[in-house]
Amino acid sequence: MDKQIKLFLDFLENDKKLVNNTLQSYKRDILQYQEYVEENGINYLKVNSNTIKTYFDHLGELGKKKSTISRNLASIRSFYQFLVRTKKIKKDPTSEIQSPKPEKKVPNILTAKEVELLLEQPKSVDLKGIRDKAMLEFAYATGMRVTEIISLDLNDINFKDNFVTCKSGHKKRSIPLGNLSMKALNEYVKSSRPYLIKDENTKALFVNINGKRLTRQGFWKIVKYYKEQARITKDITPHVLRHSFATHLLQNGADLKSIQTMLGHSDISSTQVYMQFQNETLKDIYKKAHPRA
Repeated sequence: MDKQIKLFLDFLENDKKLVNNTLQSYKRDILQYQEYVEENGINYLKVNSNTIKTYFDHLGELGKKKSTISRNLASIRSFYQFLVRTKKIKKDPTSEIQSPKPEKKVPNILTAKEVELLLEQPKSVDLKGIRDKAMLEFAYATGMRVTEIISLDLNDINFKDNFVTCKSGHKKRSIPLGNLSMKALNEYVKSSRPYLIKDENTKALFVNINGKRLTRQGFWKIVKYYKEQARITKDITPHVLRHSFATHLLQNGADLKSIQTMLGHSDISSTQVYMQFQNETLKDIYKKAHPRA
């Protein structure tokens, strides 16, 4: 192995204390880069930004994902920054190269019928069923993140005016609650939660069977269980309910700014990903009717 590359990897292992998997990732990226420049008769100590850009174009031609190219850039940038610090080179050739923008993934969503099927699964025949019904209805009604839902206290719900106050860091937002969600929530608070909690001073809104605040893992398991009960083949996580909430609101005429507020997105570009699901019916009509469609 090249001396400078070995010194860099030793630095990552002994000084940075990187775990083995991360260390191997750096090693793989750097050696692959070294192989490329050597095959093209280039000394990696004398490259410029154009050489680096050409290498990333090469990775793109090989079909590498943008996320993989970004990781490669991070590895190579760290290597050259190390070479600058150890005075092997004067300037980092990656300093002016920007990481490729990540591809926005299409969110996984449920149809309205699939949501209805999922929400029908919990039966209000015992304490757990009443709680699960309230939780699933609440998750779909608000579009809140799992962490936000499990962090809620009972006094965050305004039962008179039907809304929840969500606190995320230093920010607060109010989200309205529909009739079905409020009905399930009222039943849970009156008929289930008082028997689940072990201490009357417990503040958590949603608790587990031991009376403690529900965890992320607990919430995920509940969603997975009812997904299997409903025999829905799609992969459903609590976040899928959030995506479905936003998409269904948009499809039914809600404006993007209002959805952004309810989701708690700081940048509306995060909300705009749901635009691709809007007006699917209009697209179908256009394709069938327009002579040049």
